[in-house]
Amino acid sequence: MKTEYLFRSCLFVPGHNERLLASAAKSPADVLLLDLEDSVQPATNKRVARDLIKDRVKQGDFAAHLVFPRVNDRESGFLLKDVSELTIDGIDGFMYPKSQKGEDVYFFDKLLETIEAEKGIELGTFKIIPLIETTSAIMHLQEICSISKRVVAIAFGCEDYITDLGGIHDKAGESIFTARSLIAAAAKANGIVPIDTVHINIDDLDDLEENLKLAKNLGFEGMLNLHPKEIELAHAYFSPSEEQVLAAKDMLRLYEESIGDDKGVAVVNGKFIGPPMVATAKKTLKKNNLIQAKSIQ
Repeated sequence: MKTEYLFRSCLFVPGHNERLLASAAKSPADVLLLDLEDSVQPATNKRVARDLIKDRVKQGDFAAHLVFPRVNDRESGFLLKDVSELTIDGIDGFMYPKSQKGEDVYFFDKLLETIEAEKGIELGTFKIIPLIETTSAIMHLQEICSISKRVVAIAFGCEDYITDLGGIHDKAGESIFTARSLIAAAAKANGIVPIDTVHINIDDLDDLEENLKLAKNLGFEGMLNLHPKEIELAHAYFSPSEEQVLAAKDMLRLYEESIGDDKGVAVVNGKFIGPPMVATAKKTLKKNNLIQAKSIQ
């Protein structure tokens, strides 16, 4: 499992906006998605964004965060400049938009490999988060998730997906439920992290909470954020509670004791502890360790 990364909150930040970049540096978000794509308009601002991101990364402003700039897509004419200029220390990887098929991710993997080789950087240094935002991507999830070892997560872009589908983003989320389920399942099948879509109504935190409940039930481990006000709730839902951590520790202790005593099985609160429960407990403690490590940075 490639789960050494925390992706509970992934905050989009327009790369050309100095004020928002400065604010993001102080944000508790796990990941900063420094945007070079949709939010950077007109196109002349893309150069500004690259320069500002480079400067702030080199100054160490984002050292407490994972940094994954969202680059421009393959057909934009800006991708090569984005990647060649931002493959630097302090950048963990890139969010790759319009990842429609495995071959798109493979292309981006090889582009990164070429640049790493030219710069003398260890191959595989820069990771990839493909953005799933088309119907084609949903139909090719398995190859997108598995075609490159650089892929550490996939993220859902629901608004572009609904546009491509020709559907309606209803308040109940019925039109995106199948896509969300498939994305979470495909990610987990390949040992990577599923990241849920943005919540468009940034002022409706009650609705955000309902979406987070569903996302957690579906197996997501984080979400894309448009505003810092969403981060606290995202962390609450995608972090194990103190009670869950204590229960996981007790479960593993009792399970290990039962093995040591040759009992073969352990019982907690009248329930047998089986391998799936043990695996869940280990995942809970692993995530808690990552969160604790981040809190002392």
